Amino acid sequence: MAHPTASTPPSGPRQGVVLLGATGSIGASSLRVIASHGARLALVGIAARTDWRRLSEIAREFSVRNVAIFDSKACAEARRSGAFAGDVRILEGAAGLAELATLPDARTVLVAVVGTAGLEPAMAAIAAGKDLALASKEILVLAGKFVMAAARRHGTRILPVDSEHNAVFQCIEGHPSSGVRRVVLTASGGAFRDWTGEQLRHAMPADALKHPNWSMGPKVTVDSATLANKGLELIEALWLFGLRPDQCTAVIHPQSIVHCLVEFNDGAMLAQLSPSSMTFPIQHALLYPDRVEGVEPPIDFTRLVSLEFRPVDEMRFPMIRLAREAMVAGGAAPAVFNAANEVAVEAFLGGRIPFLAIPAIVGNALARTANFEPSDLGAVLAADSEARRGASADVLSFK
Repeated sequence: MAHPTASTPPSGPRQGVVLLGATGSIGASSLRVIASHGARLALVGIAARTDWRRLSEIAREFSVRNVAIFDSKACAEARRSGAFAGDVRILEGAAGLAELATLPDARTVLVAVVGTAGLEPAMAAIAAGKDLALASKEILVLAGKFVMAAARRHGTRILPVDSEHNAVFQCIEGHPSSGVRRVVLTASGGAFRDWTGEQLRHAMPADALKHPNWSMGPKVTVDSATLANKGLELIEALWLFGLRPDQCTAVIHPQSIVHCLVEFNDGAMLAQLSPSSMTFPIQHALLYPDRVEGVEPPIDFTRLVSLEFRPVDEMRFPMIRLAREAMVAGGAAPAVFNAANEVAVEAFLGGRIPFLAIPAIVGNALARTANFEPSDLGAVLAADSEARRGASADVLSFK
């Protein structure tokens, strides 16, 4: 079981943080944590895909002098706008995000960008010896073998920010890997956890975006509704904790209070509990190993009525079955699953395909791909591109 390795904190009272994905939901929670612990954390770099207006507000509020904008058109608009102070450096594209991830005064790079766009800056951060706080699960799903190998090679610490993986890390810390029997990730079940199969045939994007517990971005919220999100998290757990596929499973937990259970060889289980707010895992990752006052109040057990667990219905939610099959197959299969899912979710949110077309498109992508073990990152990216082309063609067939 791979544990994050120790690293020496930089000198000085505050730890520099680069936040990639500053304008999204994870970014908003991260800013709350950083603002609440201003004596310990300093925001030194921020990035967004397109929302340069919000980025300029954050830069002013936190006195940030290094920003990056992924989209070239949005970056040009930002430069023309004059919204950023004259001493603010504006970087562009994937290369700009990668440069931001290597800032000398940064100790931690928190990657919270949607999809696989965070891979290049994550690898840059690792090579620069930065702590990598990872909220973008797609990075390890796409290239876990290469990311973890690079982390070992450079002695870089990877700290999970996803609530479930952060919970697993907290539960297994201090326990030998040989003593762990299995890891159980909890899933809220998303917006459709109580919908029938017939109801799912008529599900609309607005329905899928009504998550009962969490406030997240559109893509992650749809992934929660299909349970693809939990499938991606199972694959990510393999890499983060050195697990086998048979050691990773999931259950439905509607309350989103218990974020994982770790079962040991003697049958005992440890669980991690916290309210359904991302400020808890974000603070743990940014301030690890220290424990200080949180941003939000803890669980109030005088008001907590019950904790419920249900098995996952893989017939009603085939995306988690497909993710499990990709996890067992290994090789390029997880990258294909992830790429096809990104294309299908974007098409669903755009009203171009029905909800149940998402697993159909992902299943087609896996079925037509001859799986192989990638020898380098280029081979993984090629498989990703090919899967996106095929999934895009499938989207057109639903018109």
